[in-house]
Amino acid sequence: MKSVLIVDDEESIRVSLKAMLARNGYVVTICDRAKDALHLLQSEDIDVAFIDVKMPEMDGIELTKQVVKNGILTTIIIMSAYGSADDARKAMGAGAYDYITKPFKPDEVILTLTKAEERESLRRENASLKAYLDNRENSYGIIYKSNPMARVMQLLEKVARVDSTVLITGESGTGKELVAKAVHKISKRSKKPLVAVNCGAIPHSLIESELFGYKKGAFTDAGSDKEGFFKQADGGTLFLDEIGDLPLSLQVKLLRVLQEGTFRPLGASTDEKVDVRIIAATAINLNMSVKAGDFREDLFYRLNVLPVKLPPLRERIEDILLICDHFIKTNNIKFANKIKGLSKEASKMLISYQWPGNVRELQNAMERAHVLCDGEYIAKQDLPPQIAQSSGIIQSALSQDELSIKKTTRIIEEELIRKALAKTGGNRTKASKLLEISHRALLYKIKEFNI
Repeated sequence: MKSVLIVDDEESIRVSLKAMLARNGYVVTICDRAKDALHLLQSEDIDVAFIDVKMPEMDGIELTKQVVKNGILTTIIIMSAYGSADDARKAMGAGAYDYITKPFKPDEVILTLTKAEERESLRRENASLKAYLDNRENSYGIIYKSNPMARVMQLLEKVARVDSTVLITGESGTGKELVAKAVHKISKRSKKPLVAVNCGAIPHSLIESELFGYKKGAFTDAGSDKEGFFKQADGGTLFLDEIGDLPLSLQVKLLRVLQEGTFRPLGASTDEKVDVRIIAATAINLNMSVKAGDFREDLFYRLNVLPVKLPPLRERIEDILLICDHFIKTNNIKFANKIKGLSKEASKMLISYQWPGNVRELQNAMERAHVLCDGEYIAKQDLPPQIAQSSGIIQSALSQDELSIKKTTRIIEEELIRKALAKTGGNRTKASKLLEISHRALLYKIKEFNI
């Protein structure tokens, strides 16, 4: 938990409390009016709000009631200079989590926030458990029933038992971060932090200080010590997304952490020990990056101890409608709708489309369709144009008005195998490579389809 809102009409309180929380790593927003704060809480994702009980126009108790009434999940901590037990009871009755009195003691404020974080963590775990029970095919947030994803999940169960580094590969939007979270959640490190870092989103000039932290005075703006992502993940898991974007100079230092379990913050004179499990992910071919000299070969081998390759959505057709059903349910909650599902024509379109953006593109398409849908079922015209206009092998198979996923998959598989064999002049070994299946699996399919 990092984001905090301070709502108080006294500037001195806002400034002093903000400074105290900022020193402890919180991202702080301040507000002097309850109505402005309510608007902010409705539009922003804020973890905790410190709200003064006595304010003009709308007091803290009424603001708390409005937060609860609007279904905002922000944890409320009421502040009062009066220490009134009656105010405390009213605040808790209105839905506040806790109550502190002015003047503040730093230890008291941080302890209250720590307890609030534990409460929020428990709430999220309960919500996650409920979502899992609502959909038995949702395993660690990963929705599937196809064989390719079943094999991935079986691999994850094994990978999670050990502490070796993991390299997750797959096209953009296939769910690499979701898989990393699943590995962490299954592992013995699940009670410790999972820290996710997008290496491509941090400027090269800042990434070293973000990863390893720095000491006060290390550079001009270093007014105090700062923990890096490695230290934050100590005992847990560090997920390095888009690892291929890591500068070569940082690759050397990452390799050292992997080899020795130590790092040195900027401006420090001694090394620090850290116990972190690394999970890396990339959408690019790191073998090609190694050959091009953009990625260290020794680091690649250190990361690629346990490789996990995620199939693109077009190779797990059986999962598409299942995932759509999940998004319809979540969007019904998000938009307060009661859409029942997909029309038959829309289902055909979704299965026939190639999904270059994978699950992320499907999620965006379903949200768009949800907003545009005027009836009980999402129709063809509600889908993005590129999906409605899709054509090719899958569209041809679906033109037979066949809705069985198993039968449609067989039609597609047979057609692709025939094309691969034709392209390779009947060479089954080369055809199996084009199809990205084993030679043995191809022979089985040839016999099954009587090709």
